[in-house]
Amino acid sequence: MLTKLISAAILFTFAPLSFAQAPPDVPAAIKAPAGRQVVLQVHASGSQIYICLQATDGPYAWILKAPQAELHDDSGAIVGAHYAGPTWKYKDGSEVTGKLAAKADSPDPDSIPWLLLTATAHSGDGLLSRVTSIQRVHTKGGEGPSTVCNNSNLASEVKIPYTADYFFYAAAK
Repeated sequence: MLTKLISAAILFTFAPLSFAQAPPDVPAAIKAPAGRQVVLQVHASGSQIYICLQATDGPYAWILKAPQAELHDDSGAIVGAHYAGPTWKYKDGSEVTGKLAAKADSPDPDSIPWLLLTATAHSGDGLLSRVTSIQRVHTKGGEGPSTVCNNSNLASEVKIPYTADYFFYAAAK
């Protein structure tokens, strides 16, 4: 009997865990496409980088240049990075780049919008190599600078702190 219990414990300990994570509750506009499941959820902490530019017709405006954030797992360990593209790189070396598909206002009026992005490119072989959609939700901060953008600070960059949760989706198996 003891041998069977030990064998079962060893089998359970080394058996791969395969369960889908639950998607977040989001507005209809940014729901993941049907037939997709969450394959990774991470928490981002970093900055939205804005640059002061002048449009060809004259007005000045703060324009989003790129995000710059660390990606953390549930225990707080750094598991990847998020940067211009927008691109996400996971600790296994895989990367996914996305483009905006839809957005919804954040429930926090001082925070950047919630997004649904569609994967446009992949690099490396790993978890992100099969991702088809990405959601950005639970945003805090990241809104453009409150300072005036004009000729005196043209081309200057400002980093605005933000946090968000990212959900990565792939075709359900």
